[in-house]
Amino acid sequence: MKVATIEIVTRAATRPTWAEVSLANLRYNFGIVQQHVGPSVTVSAVVKADAYGHGAVECARALEDEGARWLGVTSLDEAIPLRESGIQTRILLMTGFWRGEEEEIVQLQLTPTVWETSQVERLESAAARLGVAKFPVHLKVDSGMGRLGVAPDDAANVIAAICTSSHLVLEGLSTHLASSEILDAPSVGDQLRRFMELRRMLQAEGIEPLLVHVANTGAVIARPEALFNMVRPGIALYGYYLPFERAGREVSGSKLRLAVKPILTWKTKVLSLRDVRANQALGYGGTYVTKGPARIAVLPVGYADGLNRALSSRGRVIVREHYAPIVGRISMDLTLADVTGISGASVGDEVILLGTLDGLNTDAREHAALANTNVYEILCGISKRVPRKYS
Repeated sequence: MKVATIEIVTRAATRPTWAEVSLANLRYNFGIVQQHVGPSVTVSAVVKADAYGHGAVECARALEDEGARWLGVTSLDEAIPLRESGIQTRILLMTGFWRGEEEEIVQLQLTPTVWETSQVERLESAAARLGVAKFPVHLKVDSGMGRLGVAPDDAANVIAAICTSSHLVLEGLSTHLASSEILDAPSVGDQLRRFMELRRMLQAEGIEPLLVHVANTGAVIARPEALFNMVRPGIALYGYYLPFERAGREVSGSKLRLAVKPILTWKTKVLSLRDVRANQALGYGGTYVTKGPARIAVLPVGYADGLNRALSSRGRVIVREHYAPIVGRISMDLTLADVTGISGASVGDEVILLGTLDGLNTDAREHAALANTNVYEILCGISKRVPRKYS
């Protein structure tokens, strides 16, 4: 019997919703961070979570070209595409690894974070099987966040396991701050004290890791006491940082600024225009009702693309150099915007969902404030259905 063959045709994305990523701004931001911390501090550029939704491979290439000597990812599955794309720089696995991954980690010359003796033992066995000597690992300390890391009281056993290994070397020591943006949070000082106690314990044994790193973006900006000889900025590379607080109130100042630029602009186009009467209910549930005759633009974007549903009847877009409010509930694939009074608004007009234009702004900070979340979730939430275009 003859079996029919099916030809699969791959087409370029035609749905007019996309994100533009400026690799030039990414390189600029890396330089700003490096300048801020100084030439003696190594910047490990965090590209986890697909570079916070911007595209890990493309961003990693740009960062490597700009001089980044380290990249930070969550796990092995995030590191593999980087190595497969030809990225040669050091890659830190910031949340360790799963049992059975150790041999591939050694083969790919990744640098795992460890905090348990079992992790050390598995890496030692893998390095021995592969004939690798002095394979570097970084020890993470749980200084008070309660997630990952070795408790200071348990550190001696893990350190001993590393130092008595024939094929491993303790290259780095790290921890993570829970409240780097809360300027009067006592936990920061407590965490740093616990971390330094463990570091002194190592020094008493004649052990001085080559790299010591604590600071994320918030600490890079506001916590000079947490700047050792390596830092791990993430969100700053993509143009943002969280607001700083003291006594429960947001604070600002020249010392709490970093002149980074957002690298992503999210766009769509007007799919359809609808002229509707007054008192017309719009969208699911009819939650928005027009107060007068209105012109409504239908946009081919929705929460399946990552446009946060909490922006329903609260957010805004930019059309023809004017703000246009989002009206009605954002649905899975479509969003409505009121373009009444925007002269010449037409099908096919470009619409900015996230970005700036001629002094108008609807960036991730605004989206986050309206959705009661943070810029991380807004950026990471832009789905794979939205193609990224790089420049």
